[in-house]
Amino acid sequence: MRQHRVRTVRRLARAVVAASAATAALTFGFSAPSQAADPTLREVAEPTGRFIGTAVNDGLLGNGTYSAIVSTEFDSVTAENAMKWEAVEPQRGQFNWAGGDRLVQFAQQNDQLVYGHTLVWHSQMPGWLQNGSFSNSELRTIMTDHVTTQVARYKGKVQRWDVVNEAFNEDGSFRQSKFYQQLGSSYIADSFRAARAADPNAKLFINDYNTELDNAKSDGLYRLVSDLKAQGVPIDGVGFQNHLIVGQVNGPAIRQNLQRFADLGLEVAITELDIRMQMPSDSSKLQQQARDYRAVADACLAVSRCSGITVWGVSDRDSWVPDVFQGQGAACPWDDNYRPKPAYDALRDAFVAAGGGDPGDPGDPEPPTGDCSATFTVSNRWATGSVVSVTVRTGQALNGWRARFELPTGVSLANGWNGGFSQSGSTVTVTNAPYNGTVAAGGTISFGFQTSGGAAQDGTRVSLGDQACAAG
Repeated sequence: MRQHRVRTVRRLARAVVAASAATAALTFGFSAPSQAADPTLREVAEPTGRFIGTAVNDGLLGNGTYSAIVSTEFDSVTAENAMKWEAVEPQRGQFNWAGGDRLVQFAQQNDQLVYGHTLVWHSQMPGWLQNGSFSNSELRTIMTDHVTTQVARYKGKVQRWDVVNEAFNEDGSFRQSKFYQQLGSSYIADSFRAARAADPNAKLFINDYNTELDNAKSDGLYRLVSDLKAQGVPIDGVGFQNHLIVGQVNGPAIRQNLQRFADLGLEVAITELDIRMQMPSDSSKLQQQARDYRAVADACLAVSRCSGITVWGVSDRDSWVPDVFQGQGAACPWDDNYRPKPAYDALRDAFVAAGGGDPGDPGDPEPPTGDCSATFTVSNRWATGSVVSVTVRTGQALNGWRARFELPTGVSLANGWNGGFSQSGSTVTVTNAPYNGTVAAGGTISFGFQTSGGAAQDGTRVSLGDQACAAG
């Protein structure tokens, strides 16, 4: 019943998107966008078991185009600002729930998860807190009371919370926030304990930026979460913001870093994804941006404990980036006119590949896992290409074979060896050469190729015939 209701909601919402786009064209003076074809992001994410979310600007929920895209394309929503301390408790002990309640109601109407952001942060504090003078014990009580009150307000309605946000300097030391200066690092554990007591079922995260790679800052974060777990502090996950720059995204390194945190037994998530560029944008930059979005999505989808991806905003017209990074922008999956960009297609392609195909029919069976395994290794990469070797082991004897896999959006097959190669869209099909079509049970198939327009991704899923091969 739930699946039927969800799909009905999505079909209705897509109709609203089209109607709202026409209204927006009159209101804002741009051409009505042609909306992306079925399925939506949330539909292709569903078979992977991951959520796909966006940050929601409370002031835009009255915009029909904006709200229709949010309700149709995403199954998780994060308050961009409406749940931060200055918005929620502008005066000590006086709470304003209007924005948070609107988001929760919107999510409930559209069968969406809610990601709470954020409880304890050095920034966007109300003046009474930022400028107030308190004893250590009073500040600790103020902090834990705020956490308790807000989490309890949304108990059972918010599935994940960023309990502590941006606790580290770039060198991996603790940020000298008001909380750290007076309470030391114990403020972090106390915040998590208060949140757990207020809602035992919510998943509790620590969240930070510039931690997507293995570096000094992420090392500091790693040490902290390891210590918290050792102390029995109730931490469930780590959020990696991923505010990135076009052409400077290392997907395999992001995956490796996600995996080392996941190996601690923690959930990991991409919480604030946007990829900015130097303006003006052009087709080349947009294609590279698409490859970069695909690389980040593939990194999450390759880590079993990576629970989902939240993009930080819908449209370039509403993005925070131009106000903070002078001369940069166009960081979101939709453009200024709410038209999907190549980055949108890249996200869809990543989820489709990980989920085994287009889930348009709710009755479609899951793709079978065949009696085969495959390794897909990028042996060399550069800015505009890569060299890949693929080895497939089959448990069945073969007399002729066909392998398939997906390349990132914008990446093309340049040449290949030990097989016949063809490409349609992002899908590459390889068939046996005259000399290697016969393979014994337990034997291997090996071929290789070179790409242009960008690099392939390590660990790409390979199918043999109609069977999806296991990794390795």
